[in-house]
Amino acid sequence: MRSTVGFLKNQQVNAAIRLLSWQCEKTGRPLPERARLERLARQLVDDAHRIARERGGNVLSILKEMVAEMRRR
Repeated sequence: MRSTVGFLKNQQVNAAIRLLSWQCEKTGRPLPERARLERLARQLVDDAHRIARERGGNVLSILKEMVAEMRRR
């Protein structure tokens, strides 16, 4: 069970990295170094999990909403 949870979280982090990379590309901003991008992605995933626990919902959908919100700022 534990390895499945780790696998799923890694997949979510990878999805967050792709979303963040896409956001940078779309807005013309330079892509942060890989280590920083991974830290940002992990923070987004942790926040998405917290939000999902509090109000329910799908973590990937929440991640998409969070990245879209970051783009509007």
